Amino acid sequence: MTTLVWDYRQEYENERADILDAVETVFESGQLVLGDSVRGFEREFAAYHGAAHCVGVDNGTNAIKLALQALGVGPGDEVVTVSNTAAPTVVAIDSVGATPVFVDIDRDSYLMDTAQVASVLTPRTRCLLPVHLYGQCVDLAPLERLAAEHDLLLVEDCAQAHAARRDGRLAGTTGDAAAFSFYPTKVLGAYGDGGAVVTSRDDTDRALRRLRYYGMEERYYVVGTPGHNSRLDEVQAEILRRKLRRLDTYAEGRRAVARRYEEGLGDTDLVLPHTVPGNEHVYYVYTVRHPRRDDIIKALKAYDIELNISYPWPVHTMSGFAHLGFPAGSLPVTEELAGQIFSLPMYPALAPDVQDKVIGAVRDVLDGL
Repeated sequence: MTTLVWDYRQEYENERADILDAVETVFESGQLVLGDSVRGFEREFAAYHGAAHCVGVDNGTNAIKLALQALGVGPGDEVVTVSNTAAPTVVAIDSVGATPVFVDIDRDSYLMDTAQVASVLTPRTRCLLPVHLYGQCVDLAPLERLAAEHDLLLVEDCAQAHAARRDGRLAGTTGDAAAFSFYPTKVLGAYGDGGAVVTSRDDTDRALRRLRYYGMEERYYVVGTPGHNSRLDEVQAEILRRKLRRLDTYAEGRRAVARRYEEGLGDTDLVLPHTVPGNEHVYYVYTVRHPRRDDIIKALKAYDIELNISYPWPVHTMSGFAHLGFPAGSLPVTEELAGQIFSLPMYPALAPDVQDKVIGAVRDVLDGL
């Protein structure tokens, strides 16, 4: 049987009764759109983060888009972020008419190099958008200082960092708003698409609720800027409510898998994940690196192991974003590491014997290079 980098089937088997009960609860409720399950999840997810509000939306990309739109970011504005991220981060910025501006990443953590941010600020800069990547948090303290000094917005991309903490503070609890994805692979994943925005700003909450519902404050009447049809599904919301109660358990399960990898591969020349001091890593993916990455991935296919690269193409090198004016060589660390990083299988239900197979195969391949 092929070993995949992520597989939901064992988790589903473990939680099947609760998942199916969630579906049945919605079907019996008589409310299939923006009902009690969405309201309940929004209330509980906000409480988990100690935030005033949570607004459920249809996916993580629109969570970023609507957060920016609700905060007034749009044409003529610049948003500072990173190129080492999933393309949807940048797609969302582009979709509101703003211009993404990239800074490079730290070589060890793969996170935004916050020391570079001040150098790219211009009079058009409106928002800082750090990406909490691979399961650990960007240091937001220097970004908070810059935001206060230059009157900038701070929006956190938390799609890969549910339950991650820095200095005891949860990802998603620092900025003006925080965007989450509940794509099935996430630490808190739905059984389909989903997303949410967390904020403690009352004005942002009101704008988000209007924007996710065509721009309507009441049915059939659009107020101000037209919005979108971006509602979180009731079934997914009820599943997420059940899974939210297990979120910290999922995070600890991922840490246990990471510890087994460190024990099994720590003496090889594979560069294992570096946890920044103060961070509580949740290992959304277990990203490693090696200069012969492509040879390793190819060789592991003979062991029936399929791995993933997050991400093979930095966003600024994609033809769809060539107009942004970041030529090859402009983000040297990002570009170098894109040719070396890849991810080993990572999910809480990964069986020890399956993980041992992966560790053994990786060691065999490394020995043969």
